[in-house]
Amino acid sequence: MKKLLVGCIAMMTFGLAEEYTQADRIFDMQKMAQAMQDMQSGFFYNNLDIVKAGAKDLKETVVKIRPIKKETENKDVYERWMTNNTAMTKRIQRKIEQNTDDIVARFSDGDATQALQFYSKISSECMKCHIRLRKW
Repeated sequence: MKKLLVGCIAMMTFGLAEEYTQADRIFDMQKMAQAMQDMQSGFFYNNLDIVKAGAKDLKETVVKIRPIKKETENKDVYERWMTNNTAMTKRIQRKIEQNTDDIVARFSDGDATQALQFYSKISSECMKCHIRLRKW
């Protein structure tokens, strides 16, 4: 009986620990914005290490973005589909990761102009998510 009770409590604790909240999303968005600023600073200071650090932070953070519990449990089918469009989110995440790799590769090769174009593509992907999914 005690083992069953302890097991249930442990499952509930781990289940609650995995929940992605609005506060988590805001923190991740702020972290991604800072990573974008870091890459931009690296461009202006011609510093590959700053660009790489920003790219690393962006790639590590973008994969954490997902719908929050409130969005996944919405009863309105249309609203749930609009706010819980995981296929679109995954596609945007994949493009951001790919463009981040391209930024580092191009900047490493000394082609800052191409790196800046990939930076612009990442900004476009960010805005696509904010406009379509987040309704900004």
